[in-house]
Amino acid sequence: MDRMYEDIVQMDHEGGDVMSKRWIVLGLLLVMVGMMLTGCGGAGKEQVARLSVGGEPESMDPAKTNGIPESCYQTAMFEGLTEYDNDGLPKAAAAENWEVSPDGMVYTFHLRANKWANGDPVTAQDFEYAWKRLLDPKTAAEYSYMLFPIKNAEAFNSGKASADDVGVKALDDKTLQVTLEKPTGYFLSLCAHTSTFPVNPKVVEAAGDNWAGDVKTLVGNGPFKPTEWQHGSKLVMVKNDQYWDKDKVKVSKIEWTLVEEVATALSMFENNQLDYVDGPPLMEAERLLKEKKLSIGNNLGTYYYSFNTTKAPFDNPKVRRAFALAIDREAIAATVMHGLNKPAYGWIPYGFTNPVTKKDFREEGGDLFKANVEEAKKLLAEAGYPEGKGLPPVTLLFNTNEMHKAIAEAVQEMWKKNLGVTVELQNQEWKVFLGVKKAGDYQIARDGWSGDYTDPMTFADMLMANSGNNYGRYNNPVYDQLVRVAQTSNDQSVRMQAMHDAEKIAMDDMAILPIYAYVHRFSLSPKLQGLIIPPTTIINVKYLSVQE
Repeated sequence: MDRMYEDIVQMDHEGGDVMSKRWIVLGLLLVMVGMMLTGCGGAGKEQVARLSVGGEPESMDPAKTNGIPESCYQTAMFEGLTEYDNDGLPKAAAAENWEVSPDGMVYTFHLRANKWANGDPVTAQDFEYAWKRLLDPKTAAEYSYMLFPIKNAEAFNSGKASADDVGVKALDDKTLQVTLEKPTGYFLSLCAHTSTFPVNPKVVEAAGDNWAGDVKTLVGNGPFKPTEWQHGSKLVMVKNDQYWDKDKVKVSKIEWTLVEEVATALSMFENNQLDYVDGPPLMEAERLLKEKKLSIGNNLGTYYYSFNTTKAPFDNPKVRRAFALAIDREAIAATVMHGLNKPAYGWIPYGFTNPVTKKDFREEGGDLFKANVEEAKKLLAEAGYPEGKGLPPVTLLFNTNEMHKAIAEAVQEMWKKNLGVTVELQNQEWKVFLGVKKAGDYQIARDGWSGDYTDPMTFADMLMANSGNNYGRYNNPVYDQLVRVAQTSNDQSVRMQAMHDAEKIAMDDMAILPIYAYVHRFSLSPKLQGLIIPPTTIINVKYLSVQE
């Protein structure tokens, strides 16, 4: 830099029109100042963020995924009518504003002027197409129930109504009208969920089911667009210059490292190859906290095991309850989880506030069961398997991850010691694991659920018989009826009590096996600024900046 300055000043001593040359010198100095600012992190410098939230996505189709890694990728390249802020509350996004009818039944959204990454205009018809596609039984979307508050949505999904009957209608290119079955106080939060993101009908129809698997046809309406996808390795996105709010997008490139081994991701972070890692290894937690490389955030989530309730022996609630009561969650939380997580004695986790009592929903509901080895043995004997004798071979399935393995090994030992049951452990790569769970081809499987919005309903409706995410196929009409009461009532005290009652039934049935309440562990480089991490843990990279 100093050498450049000396070369410019020397021009004034070479003869000729000194005044003209001084103007030239001044102009060049201004250019050099601009170059200096750019080189020191100014607006012109390319900002690249390097992130890891998990492995290879199952899909990038918003209608066909339910994992947090996929949701993070999709949130970078699509935009719903609303988006979540840091507190998990909805704010305007693709919709600039909206009106709600006095009875809470009709929402009229007004869309911003925006374009798809390929230059096509984003229209209300695109949202109508995407939402009806999500509900279409042919799509087999696990999150179709997300839109069941809409008039005739569930009827269409179950083949009892047509798409034209669904209460979603584009009044014109920029106006979307949504009519509900009943008032739904959290509907604006649903509109921020990835499953409700729009898709480009022209692209989807032309490319068919493979449209979301190739960067050439993976067209979004959000702040970034994919340019490179090395399957199992990395997914690269660049700033979408067609996006309506592109001036607020400071990062020019996002490099997602697709790695399932969190130990590998942490090593890359500590070698300055990654700027953000989701869920670094628990065994490193104490060291990382001391070195200020680990952050702990809110997470509306429960880590649990799914029982396949349709196949013996776990079609028997006594067997399910025996397996659940034989686990020492306190020991798992203290040792395997290094004291960072609370044991779970209910389905709905901490973090939801009852709007009537202003109390935490979980604390208000209390513990719905407790570990009890003697009761567990008694239940197993009553089910016909005294001391585990006669029980068919049992396999616990989990996706490849050191933490999942450590928990599974601890639980395996407890079941052997407390029930006399030998359980085989089997791990699978993420995409294979998801496919097996969806097909119901398992007995017990590792599972986890993080809330999609800040109302307990995001957990309550997941265990309904018609939920696409109810992998264990739990089915109790009394439970479903209580959840429907909570869905349809305008009285918050009635809603909350109905969900408390429903949760108690689910835990009496031991529909699932809760183990601990999540916290959100992540490693974040101080040079990354503006990353939004709501309690749903689905990060929003739109407002990111990289300060070198």
